Amino acid sequence: MAAMLLLACNKAEVPANYTEAEAPATIYPDYQGVTVPVNLAPLRFQWAGEADEVVARLSVADEELVLGGPKICPTTAEWQQLVAKAVGGDSIRVDLYVKQQETWQHYKPFGIYVSPDSIDPWISYRLISPSYVTYEELTLNQRCLESYEERVIYDNILCSTEQNGQCINCHHSQLGNPQRTLFHARQNLGGTMINYDGQLLKVNLKTDSTLSAGVYPAWHPTQQSLIAFSTNLTMQSFHTRDIDKIEVLDSQSDLILYDIEKNEVTTVENDSTEFETFPCWTPDGRWLYYSSAHFEYGDTVHNHEGESIIRYKDIRYNIYRKAFDPTTRQFGPREVVFRADSMGLSATLPRISPDGRWLLAAVGEWGTFHIWHRDADLWLIDLQQQNEARPFSEVNSESVESYHTWSHDGRWIVFSSRRYDGNFTRPFFAHVDKDGHATKPFELPAEDPNYHRELMKSYNVPEFLRGPVEIAPQTFADALKKDAKAAGYKK
Repeated sequence: MAAMLLLACNKAEVPANYTEAEAPATIYPDYQGVTVPVNLAPLRFQWAGEADEVVARLSVADEELVLGGPKICPTTAEWQQLVAKAVGGDSIRVDLYVKQQETWQHYKPFGIYVSPDSIDPWISYRLISPSYVTYEELTLNQRCLESYEERVIYDNILCSTEQNGQCINCHHSQLGNPQRTLFHARQNLGGTMINYDGQLLKVNLKTDSTLSAGVYPAWHPTQQSLIAFSTNLTMQSFHTRDIDKIEVLDSQSDLILYDIEKNEVTTVENDSTEFETFPCWTPDGRWLYYSSAHFEYGDTVHNHEGESIIRYKDIRYNIYRKAFDPTTRQFGPREVVFRADSMGLSATLPRISPDGRWLLAAVGEWGTFHIWHRDADLWLIDLQQQNEARPFSEVNSESVESYHTWSHDGRWIVFSSRRYDGNFTRPFFAHVDKDGHATKPFELPAEDPNYHRELMKSYNVPEFLRGPVEIAPQTFADALKKDAKAAGYKK
């Protein structure tokens, strides 16, 4: 790979004779006009059309870099020299010269802006094939944003056998702390694997009083032993005449609170006419936000799954919150935050910015699993302005946006998007200022700019990390092979 990149990226000279092109430049990934953090790995890109030769001139102030080849790949040292001149000021200007049929054309220059706001140095995500039944080649990975280094946190195959497969999902951390992380293992050797300050705990959160084991987690920001979960009875239904292909929905869901130290579960919400899910704490830990859909089954219907599938377009989620007292660990009554159903919409995955002002949510026409809904967008809600909500148009596209996370300082977001091909989710990043305005999103930089178009896997649930998880994959596998400790239930 390194040798190929060296051949593709070489020093060059700006052609002496050229004509000015009327059309704008076309590159992949689309980094034209984006704003990037000062500590990001070099942006590498390629000309997206036909060309005999390509020359790129990157310049800012008195710094200039000229590269040739179909792939424009500045080294880390070269990129950092440009960034140092551009941070917080002038953009890195990119001039592209493309030779076609012996004629050079100069395309309209574009800028790459550099924010002085650093980004959290790592993200975690699942790499998964975009299918519905295959999960053997599933890994939980982490990637350094300051370089191209990628590591496997856990590999699904380590505890899978030919007869018994395993599926890992729902990874999470406490405020990006790599010393406090968790993920679930389903089916073979199933359980919730919690990395608690280096101690590995495998627990079974399913009790006689709960619907299921814990599903979507939210680690309390100040009470280190407390994690809120939803419990969900989930199913899949396949469309035969719809471009969205599949519907993933719940027939029941509740909220629970798990105490690691006591290994004890308590109920937070379990209204039989509500589907409560996707818990999320405020930064001070005094409010628990979540999504909930009101859904009443017919009196004579006993097949809840079947009725949910038939009426799936009736399932619309609103966003609520409940006050929480960390001292008594008591919750208050629920309060409505965003009533999406009154707008004919469904809002899920509430995520609160670190300053407590902004709530970011995924919004679609119906349902809970918006990652499969092409109409899904991100919405921004101002919690200081009477919960005023708007589509986050700066970051949305014509395809799917979902699964979003704030950086620890609230200046950056990462989210999943299918904007390039409609099938594969990739991580995109955008800067958000104190007034809730975002810059144009950019795709996760890769060492080879064509990498993501050749990778036949989706990035699932990207989350920021402030450092890498240092526990080896085999260590997680050894812990998963042990029996899960059953949690107790407290009324």
